[in-house]
Amino acid sequence: MAEIDAAIAEKFLSQDKEYEVDKIFRALVKLEGSDLHMKVGRPPIVRVNGTLKNLNRGPIDAEEMLRLLWPLMDARNERIFKENGGADFAHVVDVDGEKWRFRVNMFTQLGNVGLVARRINNWIPNFEGLNIPPVMEELCKFDQGMVLLAGVTGSGKSTTIASMLNWINRHYSKHILTLEDPIEFVYTEDKCLINQREIGQDVKNFEIAMGHAVREDPDIILIGEMRDQETFLTAIHAAETGHLVFGTIHASSASSTIGRILDLFPEEMHGSIRSAIAFNMKGIVAQKLLKSIKPGVGRVPTVEIMTMNPTVQKLILEGKDSKLPDAIRIGKDDGMQDFTMSLKSLIDKELIDRETAFAVAPNVEALKMALKGINVAQPGMV
Repeated sequence: MAEIDAAIAEKFLSQDKEYEVDKIFRALVKLEGSDLHMKVGRPPIVRVNGTLKNLNRGPIDAEEMLRLLWPLMDARNERIFKENGGADFAHVVDVDGEKWRFRVNMFTQLGNVGLVARRINNWIPNFEGLNIPPVMEELCKFDQGMVLLAGVTGSGKSTTIASMLNWINRHYSKHILTLEDPIEFVYTEDKCLINQREIGQDVKNFEIAMGHAVREDPDIILIGEMRDQETFLTAIHAAETGHLVFGTIHASSASSTIGRILDLFPEEMHGSIRSAIAFNMKGIVAQKLLKSIKPGVGRVPTVEIMTMNPTVQKLILEGKDSKLPDAIRIGKDDGMQDFTMSLKSLIDKELIDRETAFAVAPNVEALKMALKGINVAQPGMV
């Protein structure tokens, strides 16, 4: 009990504490950057609209790096850092009277301490503000099941999920429970009751948090990243027992997400996992962030959406994942779209240029044909 009291006291005492490194975090905010990189032998580096830029100061040596970064960690994260060679935590900085949150990863490389921090917006944009399809609303209306956001690190998955949960917060009276490591967006309650638990800070680990969750009467659970068997099985069990579960996964497309999930399990379990996906998954959304050409808009997501209509369910159950891209292309009436359709829409809306679209298009010829008004997929292909 004393250890818990000490941890809580340390958390609240540190909230308004000023750190020498905070001036670098403030520079990131004022430049409207998304990420801060700190590496021994280099000046601080910020990512602005997808491009890395050096801050206007000299390189940081090993001694200064320790002085700047080590105080950011509390006793728990210091212990984790020493044991694992790195630690994840949230950091809050006051910028002109406004609190800004950062998701921080401190690590060692070549024997030196380094840092990467992601800036978390103080506001949660709506679907229009994110330039994502309004059909995303439909994925927020289910009473139970699972919705996954797929993409690489930095693809905006967390922001999209936050936008979806906030849409629910504005439209329904439900209990939303988030289990995060660390907490990113802090929600303001509207119609929903919202509890946010940070792994390590509010509860010892994810397994204990999920054990508590079933007794905390949630309607909606944000679990975070699907990293291992246990996380996915816990999430799918929650979906089967009447909860709407949101999570993220590292995958390049909606269709390849199925294979990414199966990779977590031995082959003898693939049949049961396919069945669980087919009957509990409500939608998989994959996205990538692209540089925008519209004034005032930094980056926009290209979004692929796969919903679980009968065709998609059948293909998943039969292991015919290679046919899923065609099912997505002809599933427009069920709210689906592939990256080709998304890129065409972004070009038509003058949000991105053709060069950017062709550089990331999974199928350049299909995009060229789509821009000419030719749909390469026709009913009957799957």
